[in-house]
Formats: sequence, C-alpha cells, structure tokens
Amino acid sequence: MFLIFDTETTGLPKKWDAPISNTDNWPRCVQIAWQIHNEYGELIEYHDYLIKPEGYNIPYDAEQIHGISTELALEKGEDLEKVLYLFNEALSNSKFVAGHNVKFDLDIMGCEYYRKDVKTLLKDLPVLDTCTEVTATMCQIPGGRGGKFKLPTLTELHQHLFNAPFSEAHNATADVEATTRCFLELIRQRVFSKEELDVPSDYFGKFNAKNPSVINIIGLKHLNLKKESKRLKKKSEEKPEILKHSEKTLQNLKGANFAHLHCHSQFSILQSTSSVSNLINSAIKDKMPAVAITDSGNMMGAFYFVREALAHNNTVQIFNEKLPEGEAPKLPIKPILGCEFNVCVNHLDKTHKDNGYQIVILAKNKNGYHNLAKMSSISHTDGFYYVPRIDKKIIEEYKEDLIVLSGNLYGEIPSKILNIGENQAEEALIWWKEQFGTDFYLEVMRHNQENENHVNDVLIEFSKKHKVKLIASNNTFYTTEDEAEAHDILLCVKDGEKTATPKGKGRGFRYGLPNNEYYFKSQEQMRNLFKDLPESIINIQEIVDKIEIYTLERDVLLPKFDIPQEFINPEDEKDGGVRGENAYLKYLTFEGAKKRYGEVLDKETKERLDFELSIIEKTGYPGYFLIVWDFILEARKMGVSVGPGRGSAAGSAAAYCLWITNIDPIKYDLLFERFLNPDRVSLPDIDIDFDDEGRQKVIDFVIKKYGASQVAQIITYGTMAAKSSIRDTARALDLPLPDADRIAKLIPGIKLQHIFGEDAKSKEKIKGLRAEELENVNELIKIAEGDNLESQTIKQARALEGSVRNTGTHACGVIITPEKITNLIPVATAKDSDMYVTQFDNNVVESAGLLKMDFLGLKTLTLIKDTVKIIKAKHGIKLIPDDFPLDDEKTYELFQKGETIGVFQYESAGMQKHMKSLKPTEFADLIAMNALYRPGPMEYIPLFIMRKHGEEAIEYDLPEMEEHLKETYGVTVYQEQVMLLSQKLAGFSKGDADMLRKAMGKKIFSLLEKLKPKFIEGGKKNNHPEEKLEKIWKDWEAFAAYAFNKSHSTCYAYIAYQTAYLKAHYPAEYMASVLSNNMSDIKQITFFMEECKRAGIPVLGPDVNESYYKFAVNKEGAIRFGMGAIKGVGAAAVDAIVKERKKNGNYSSIFDLAKRVDLRAASKKAFDGLAMAGGLDSFKNVHRAQYYQLDEKGVTFIERAIRYGNKYQENKNSAQVSLFGETSEVQFPEPEIPFAEKWGVMEELSKEKELVGIYISGHPLDDFKTEIEYFCHTELSAFQNQDNLLNRELAVGGILTSVEHKISKNGKGWALFTVEDYSGSYEFRIFGEEYLRFKHFFVPNSFLFFKIYGKKGWNNDVRLSFTNIQLLQDILKEFSKKITLNLDIKDVNEPNINKINTILNDYKGTKNLHFTVRDNREKLRLNLPSRSFKIDISNELLEVLKKEQINFKLN
Repeated sequence: MFLIFDTETTGLPKKWDAPISNTDNWPRCVQIAWQIHNEYGELIEYHDYLIKPEGYNIPYDAEQIHGISTELALEKGEDLEKVLYLFNEALSNSKFVAGHNVKFDLDIMGCEYYRKDVKTLLKDLPVLDTCTEVTATMCQIPGGRGGKFKLPTLTELHQHLFNAPFSEAHNATADVEATTRCFLELIRQRVFSKEELDVPSDYFGKFNAKNPSVINIIGLKHLNLKKESKRLKKKSEEKPEILKHSEKTLQNLKGANFAHLHCHSQFSILQSTSSVSNLINSAIKDKMPAVAITDSGNMMGAFYFVREALAHNNTVQIFNEKLPEGEAPKLPIKPILGCEFNVCVNHLDKTHKDNGYQIVILAKNKNGYHNLAKMSSISHTDGFYYVPRIDKKIIEEYKEDLIVLSGNLYGEIPSKILNIGENQAEEALIWWKEQFGTDFYLEVMRHNQENENHVNDVLIEFSKKHKVKLIASNNTFYTTEDEAEAHDILLCVKDGEKTATPKGKGRGFRYGLPNNEYYFKSQEQMRNLFKDLPESIINIQEIVDKIEIYTLERDVLLPKFDIPQEFINPEDEKDGGVRGENAYLKYLTFEGAKKRYGEVLDKETKERLDFELSIIEKTGYPGYFLIVWDFILEARKMGVSVGPGRGSAAGSAAAYCLWITNIDPIKYDLLFERFLNPDRVSLPDIDIDFDDEGRQKVIDFVIKKYGASQVAQIITYGTMAAKSSIRDTARALDLPLPDADRIAKLIPGIKLQHIFGEDAKSKEKIKGLRAEELENVNELIKIAEGDNLESQTIKQARALEGSVRNTGTHACGVIITPEKITNLIPVATAKDSDMYVTQFDNNVVESAGLLKMDFLGLKTLTLIKDTVKIIKAKHGIKLIPDDFPLDDEKTYELFQKGETIGVFQYESAGMQKHMKSLKPTEFADLIAMNALYRPGPMEYIPLFIMRKHGEEAIEYDLPEMEEHLKETYGVTVYQEQVMLLSQKLAGFSKGDADMLRKAMGKKIFSLLEKLKPKFIEGGKKNNHPEEKLEKIWKDWEAFAAYAFNKSHSTCYAYIAYQTAYLKAHYPAEYMASVLSNNMSDIKQITFFMEECKRAGIPVLGPDVNESYYKFAVNKEGAIRFGMGAIKGVGAAAVDAIVKERKKNGNYSSIFDLAKRVDLRAASKKAFDGLAMAGGLDSFKNVHRAQYYQLDEKGVTFIERAIRYGNKYQENKNSAQVSLFGETSEVQFPEPEIPFAEKWGVMEELSKEKELVGIYISGHPLDDFKTEIEYFCHTELSAFQNQDNLLNRELAVGGILTSVEHKISKNGKGWALFTVEDYSGSYEFRIFGEEYLRFKHFFVPNSFLFFKIYGKKGWNNDVRLSFTNIQLLQDILKEFSKKITLNLDIKDVNEPNINKINTILNDYKGTKNLHFTVRDNREKLRLNLPSRSFKIDISNELLEVLKKEQINFKLN
C-alpha cells in the first residue's frame, strides 16, 4: 500500500521549480532505496540500488555528503534502465508514495524516467510527505518564513517523535528506514487524516491495535558507503609521480616575483578587514612588483587604490632621482584594478535566486578599466538580485583589454568540479579560453583545504590538456594572520551571527572561512607553498607585464549646454572651444544686469562684470554657469523656492545678474575671487538651496533634460566608528549588552586607533581631552590590558574600526555628465529610487572628472513659502519675500527683543541673549552676528556690541583700514575683509588675497611663511610702518582661522531677515507654518507651541470645520492644529474632509460628516483619531466620551455613526430615478446619541497625547512651570542614561500617570510608578522604608516633587534612593527664600525704578528682596539687599516680571 523511498544525487538543482524536462537543471540519481509496507505498517519488501554513472562522474562535494564515489557506483551499481523498471514495478503495487520532502525525490526520478523516455506511474500516485507545515507545527523550530516555524529535517523530526537522534543521514537505505519509522508513527499519532489516507473510520483503531506502542526501527543492515569508497580509492591509487623540475626552472622560481592578484578590501562590504592602504603598504613592504584589488561585485575602492599607489610611485621617483651613490633605489608598484564578478546564467532573470559563479577579471589598461566599470555598473543597476550579477553575454560584449582568472572555489570551473562534474567544468574552461585566449589563467590556491587540493589536481590536468597557464594566488580578506579572528567577527556582524555558532552549512551553522590562511602572504611564503608548481609563480610576471599604469584622475567634464543658434561659433567645433557659451553667458549677464542695476550701468558695475566674465572665460567654465542658470530658472517657473545663495557663490555679480543668487555682491562687498580664484584654475562650486518639498522637482527636471543615464547621486560609505565597532564586536562575541554599553560609553569622540596609538597625532588627540574623558580613556586601556572577554572585545574592535558597514546616498550631491555616466565611472542604484548613484564617493568624484552640484533642501524656504500661501489665502495679499524692505522697524524690534524663536539661524538661547544686547538696527548687524556666533569668534561678540553702542572707541591700526572695517566697528569679522585689506595695504593681487584667506583659514603654515614677507614688503612700498604691518599680520593670524565667509553669512542673514519679517508682521501665519514644518517632531511642536503661548497666539486643537492637513490660521487669527499631525488620520482622509468642506460648507454634526465625506478615504481609524484628539468637539451636542459609549450589542456610538453614513452613501449611489426623472432618496433615521459621563480633564489630555504625541488643550504641568523651572533641575529624560546620575542629588517634578502597588516574595510592599514631565516619562520603582514613608503620595494624576539621590548599587549600577516626595503645589512657597532682580546699569533710571516700585508694592509679603546691578563694560557687579521691603513670591508676580522683561533669579 505505502511505498516509501529516498534518493541520493550528484547535487542540487539550480531551479527548484524547473520542469523535469529540463534535464540540464536536475542532478543525476546515484542511489535509490525503497520499502513497501501494507496498510498496517508491516514490511512487504525493501530494495536498495546504486546506479552506474553514464557519461558523468559523481562530484567531490556530493561524495563528501553521501560517500558514493564514481568508482563505487561503477563497481557496485546497476544500469539505470534496470532500476527504473524495478521501481516502476514497485509503484504499480502501491497506493501511495511517501517520503520526507519527497517532491525533490519525485522530480529527480521523474527526470531520470524522462531522460530514458520510460513511462511511469510516479506522478499519478497520491503523495504523503512527512515534511509539511503540520510537522513543522509539531516540532516548533523557530525562524521560518513569515513568522512560521521551519520545516523539520528528517533528523529533527526523528528526534521529536522518538527523542533519539538519527545519525546516518544521507544514505538512501538509512534515510528510508528513518522516514518509514517517522511516517508510520505519524499515522499512529493520527497526524495524517483518514481522508488523506483514504481509509474507513475504524482504520486508526485497527492500526493502533497492530502497533500498540511507539514504532520501532526495522533493523536493516546498511553498507558504509564512505568506507567502501575509501577502500576502492586506496586500491586504485598508484604512487603519485614525483614531478621533477629542471635546475633552470628552480632558479627561475627563486628569482621570480610574486604579486597578489586576488585581494579584497574593506569595500567588499563586511567581507574584508583590509583597507586599501593596508593592501598597498603590505605589497610595498614585501617589495612586490604589483598588487591587485578585486572587490566583490564593486569598484568602490578603485580610485583610492590607484591614487595611493601612484602617490607612492611619485615619492619613489623623487627619492631615486636624488639617490646617493651606492644606495639601492626604491621600487615603484603597479596598481592592478580588478573585480570579482558574480557571473550567472541570465543577469536579468529575477524569478529565482542565482548568485552565479565568482570570477576575477583584471583590467590591462584604461580601456579595460572602463569595461570593468561598465560591467560593474550593469551588475548593480540591471543585474542586482541578492547580489550584483552579470552574465556571459555581458562579458562577451565588454571583454576587450581584460584578463580573467578562474577564481576561488566558487569560480565556475572549481565549483563545477566540486558540485556538478569534471566534464561540465571542462566545457566551462573551453568557453573562457575561447573568449580570452592567452588572457585566461587557471587560478590555483592553497589554503590548506582538502576540497581545494582536489580542485587543484584537476586544474593541473586541465592546464596540461588545454594549454592554459596556471597562476598561484591567495584569496586575501585580511592583511596579517593575526587579523583572522577580527575578520571572523566581521563575517558574524554581516550575518547577525555569534562566533560561538559552529562554522558549516545548514541549520545551526554559520558561514566562516575554514582556517586562518586567507591573509596577505609574503612572496617567500607563496614561493614555498608552490615550489612543486614553479610555473604558477613564474607566470604572474607575465600578467604584471601585460598591465599598464594609468591614473583615474581627469579634468572635470561639463555637459554640453544647448545655446541659441545666433551664439554658436563654428571655431568651437574645430578646437573644442567654448566661445559660443562665453558669448551667450555674456549676453544673459548684461541683460540681467539691466534689470538688476538699471538700463545704464555705472563704470564700477561694468568693470566688475567684465572682470568676472573674463575669469570665467579664462578658466573655461561658462557652461557651468549656464547649466546652473538653466535649472534655477526652471525651478522658479515650477514654483520652487530658491535660496538667495549659499557659500562663496554669492560673491559673483554675474551669478546675481543671472538670478542664480539674489544678493547684490557689489552692495555688500562680496568678492568674486573668494569664489573663483583668477590665479588658480579650479572648478567653481555653486551650492543651491531649494525648498525641501521642491528639491526633487528640480532633480527630476535635470534628469529629464540631460537623461537618466547622465545624472546620478553620490554614494556615501557608512563606516564602523569606535563605539559601533565595540557594540558590533560585543554582539558577535556574546558579551552582555550592559558590559558592551559600559565600554562604549568610556570612548570620547576620538578613534580607538588614537586611544591606543603611540604616534604624535594620537598623543595630541589624547592631550586635548577633558579630565573626565581622560579618566575614561585610562579605564578603557586598563580593561584592554586584561585577558577576559571585555579585553578581547576591545582588541578585536580596534581591528574592525573603520570597516565599511553599509552604503548610503549623499544628502545633496548630484552628478551631471556629458555622456552616459557608466562610460566614465562605475555606478550602482540608489536604495530608495531608480536614480543612479556613483560607486565613488564625494571625496573623489570631482577628481574623477565629474561635475558635482549640491542641491540642498532647506526647510526654511518651505516655511517662508507656506507662510506666504497662508497670508494670501487669509488676507488676499500676495507677498514677495525678496521685496521685503531691509529697514523695517518692526522686524528689527523683534530682533532687539530677542523674540527670535522660529527665526532661521537666530533662535538659540545664546543668540537671543546677544540680540537683546546688540539691539541691531541695520542688516549689516545681522550679517556680522551670523558670522560671529560660532565657536572661536564668539569671544569677540561683547567687543562688537560695545563698539556698536559707543561704549568702547573704534580704533584702526591704519586709517586706510576704516573703509573695509567700518561696518563691523573695526572688528575683523569676515575673510573678505582680510582679502580686501591685503590688496589695499600691500598691493596683493586678487589671486594672492584668496591664497592668503585659504592659508589663514586652513592654517597652511608653509604658505603663510611665503606670503608674510610679500605682505610686509608690499605694505612698506605703500608707506605703511613695518611695526603696524607686523601687528596687523599677527592679529590676522590669530583671528583669520575663525573669520567667516561673508558671502554665506549675508545669504543666510537674508533668509533669517525674511523669516523675522514674517514673524513680526504675520505672527500667527508664520508660527502655523513653523508648526507645520515640524509636524514629524513632537518635541519641536511642543517647543513652538510654547512660543505661540508666549506671543499670545492661541493654538487650538484640530477641528474638522477649520483644520487642514497642516497647521492653519482661522478667521479669528488663532492657529488651528493640522489634522495630519493626528495618528491614524492619513493624508487621504484629510484630503477627503477638506475637499467636501470646501465644496458644500461646514459639517453640522457627526452624522452630516459621515454622510458627506468619502468613507473609503476616511476610515474608522481616522474618525477615532479625530474624536479623541478633539477634532469633532465643534459638534456641541456630543462630547468625546459619548463617541465611545457602547450599545447593547457592544458597538460604539462612533461606529454606529459611520455605519449610518455608509448605509446612506450606498443608498445614494444606487438610488433609482423615478418616472418623473427625480432621484428617489430613502431617509434613514440617525442613530440615537447615547448618554455618557464626560471624561475628566486628565483623561481627555491623555487621549490627546496618545493620538498626537503631545497635550493639545494644554499640558497638565503648565500651572507649575515656575516650580519646575527653578526647583526641578533634572528632566526625566536624564534617567535614560543613569551612569551620569551617580553621586548626584536630583530634583524632579512631574505628574504621576500610573502606579501599581505590589507585594514582594517576602511579603514587603513596593510600587511601580510612572512620572511624566515636559521632556518625557520614566518608570520608577520604590521599595522598603522609602515606600512605606511616601506611599500615600502615590495617587494617579497627582503633581509631585521628588528628591532622588543616585548611589552605587551592589552590581556596580546606579540605585535611585528617594529622599523626599512632596506635592508640587507646595514647592514655590516652601523653597523660595528670596528673589533677586538683575539690572543693567543702563536700565537704572527713574522711569524703570518707578515701574519696578509699582509692581513690587502690589506683592508685599515676607520673603527677602535683593537687587544686582551690573556694569558689563567695567565688568563690575553690585549686590543690594533690601533691608525693610519684603515680598510675596507667587506665580502672579513672576508672570508680571517676565512680561516686563525684568530679569530675576529665585533662591
């Protein structure tokens, strides 16, 4: 009745779902065994046959699994026809075919029947399988697809059913016996149903009567196939012929150079620990003539590799030119570019996984490199499926100037030797030889592996037979042998594995290299390894000699810009010139100048434009300006906001006349040479800000204009930093997470290589650390010196630091090329789009000849744009930000008050403080503050402020300096000032001035030494005293490193001014836009809502009758919350609500809303979100709690309202037209509104927080702001990192949102409670005496004050001890002892004193009053306690003081 069978084969199929007619896909059967049992499990017959191989041999890897060698199968096997006949007979006597994962065996045998054209019942009989989802659920092995359990192996099922392992897997007879036992036990346990077995209902009773206990093994004797194969091998093995090489060959071997031609670098992502530098330096150290880089599937390291090798060769050349007699010259090194490609059958086929074979291809010359780059690009763009792939058609197309090595064990020929058969391997060799001739080499490797030795034996025979030369190689993944462990950890990081998991294939194993031989071996080591194959070493020089040295650096290639016919110059076609582009650029510039400066240009403007255009012509970059002009013009047409400029580009008057920038450089003394140095040809760099929503539109336009194949984004390499290398290594070594965290936190912001380095740079880095950082570093070094798991983690992390972990896309860089980008460099595809991304990163793309543009998305431009839209919609006024007057009083008043929250670049607390002191009155003040407010120049801010207010005299070292320093009150703020003054005082050229700026800014001391004498001599020629010139130079040296780019500062001050203007004149509209632009950041929304409250702008919750997706302003001037900020209310729902509201007016009730809005877009989730967040509060007849009142069927009222709306809409859509042509509409009664108790304030607020992430109606702690600000110095967010709380007294204020009182095992009470403040929430635990003392405070929704002390726990962690808990409302009264009013001496005048007196008289009490008067100029401070006047410190008083901007301090 049951035929249970199993097969052993020559391997596995490439495609598991291929038809059996695909005979090339399905492996051959080398053994079949079957048993036939009757319906009650009694054995009727069993058979086991080896099958003689016909026209194939059994591959090495298959033999290693089942032990059947070709020799054994030939000696003991039967003819396939006979076995097929016998198996057919067995099938004819069976009702069912059974097995474990039996589909594979059915396909194997089905294909064998097809090959011999023999008919069979095999596919007609019903199948019973012991490997199904049912048995998977029984065994419950986690990790299956889609959250399911894994299908069990035969061994795992046997273990589960019989609690005993089944060891002799992969012998068909043993497998069949185990399968039969499992199959019959599954019947006994009624896992198979009577329908599946097609038996009567009493069958299981009878079966169990015959088999009352667990099914036993039959006990058949199995032949040990591995032993038999070994016996035959020993018998057939003759003594190997010892190869004798001539003396000449052995001499040649001694003198032969070896070079590594198969090397992986860190760009083989998470597969190699060797950096490009390590590879090159190792080759140089061992005096190798060349070295290759052959990363897996990519060429990311190519540019760095060639550049570094050529830099070495340059130093060698210089050294050798100056070589003293008798000294040996240094040797140059030849960099060889290559790639280890994955070559599959069809790189476009993504219907099944085919990672292909790993083939190493090397470039002979520059043309070969370009062919490699094209193939690598195709592998990533078209061929990527699990891995980047190409196929043989691609290789045929791009094979010119390439050399092919057969690869490692995963190469086509070695892999086929091991897995498919030597005949197929030989066929593959013939194809490669036909394609590449003498540029094809067989790679022999010796990593001390048995399977590799077998492959090498076959390759040597192939080499002789087909006259293909052998070359020796070592597949290098790390540079020194002691890096093997670090490399193994890297592989674990890649696969998310632990090093403790054993290496191997299959379940319960992980991938790893089999031994420590995969390192960069020396020439001597390689010669010794291959001394019996000397030609494999000697042949390497032949490959090296075929390779040319070339550079990948080139001048930047500009795309061809289409200019109008009248500007085309025929001469350009002949010599590749850009006369036509220059002429067109000049025309556009002067046409723009007429609009910018008027029809008639003054002499200065004309000279400036002529000068700039002459430099652009000289440098050859008119096309660059035209390209930028073109897409910025298009951006403006599309309604995309474009920034006024960014960086030094704003120094170009030509760019201003082309509307590339929007700041007049002549007016603001911005310099063109800061942007494009006339003495030094370098590519200009115009960075452009677009509103962040419109940026992609501009990129899309560029793609459309130049073609998708000519536009790309730039790759970024994510490397393992110090802390992440510690954490990754700890994960792989299974170091507990708390220990890993503790070690990582000891690392300051420097690399591990500097912490453990002995070089000068490392020591300098360590010297610059703060005391506590130095303490941490010393502890880290101490841990590293141990011999435990922690020290091992640090040691291995040092080796992994800097490894490339992943790739990403540069935030703003875009490449535009004049031809297909793949003709120039290798590319891949960006992760989140179809755009190309370069394989070379931002550091080298320009050196590789690519034009890079920075398209930046600036949120502030979106903010301005949104505000203008709101103003237009609400007031009907169309504002043009570029037309805002730069002398607007109201705007400067806002800056003077420091009310700059939400104002671009000026919103930090420090900037607000300086703005209040500076009291800016003109745009130049804003530019200067934007430049000064950064580390370094910040110390000059007080001087700048005092000079502005005349509190300190403005002095100039020389009278001639006033012209350029007047606007900044004699303080050197900008790089441009240094440049202009060097020209004026010392006669520097524009180019020299820019060199000086660069030398000072970047501290290039060699250049400064060269320029200083020139400055002194030039100044003396202009009759300036030498001592004054020396002083000026010294001051510049001190400050120029901090001096800022005025062009950039002006542009960003301009954007800031526009935001401030909008905030000053349209505060509600502006703040609505600010809130909209921060919708994804709840903390920022909270922060800006506070600012709205301070400014007296009401922020109302969401409302279906007033809200939009983003925040908006209603008719009363209040800000309405955006519905898009509510969880669950998506853009589609908001769009449907707003669209219907605009069309047919406001919604009158929940029923009206449900009837009118498109319920396909607005789901129940959207209704829930709106109801809980208060979006339906405008329907006054229903409050929030009523929406969730259940009826007798357990259905909420909101759900009934939605059902009502659904029913109404369905009826409306299917309404029939009556005889009179009118639509008949059935009226449905509205559901009854249920009664429900209103939610309390806290419940309403908590629902709002749940849905939006913040409290909308108000924060529960708002009434305690003063208490929290002055007496609660610790935010709850600080508790996330408890190490910082050790030995600190902490004061926390918050609301108790939840509490659980518990009893421990020993009967003592304790509590788990959550406290929330403005920064977040934290769950605390309180025990013992502290719990008993304070438990009466633990009432949900109480406002509490906590005093906590962080002390060391028994496990070296931080234990929190509660020293005091009080009600928050008692704190101000109890803790405030005195109030100090802080006054500037300038504010001590009669009006101010009277105002303060009036205020204080309204709040007399019992607390002390103090005054502090300060004189900032003289740096004096005077404390004045009031002896007689006492005051009542209350929230009301503090609010008045804040409103009047009187600075105070509570003690």
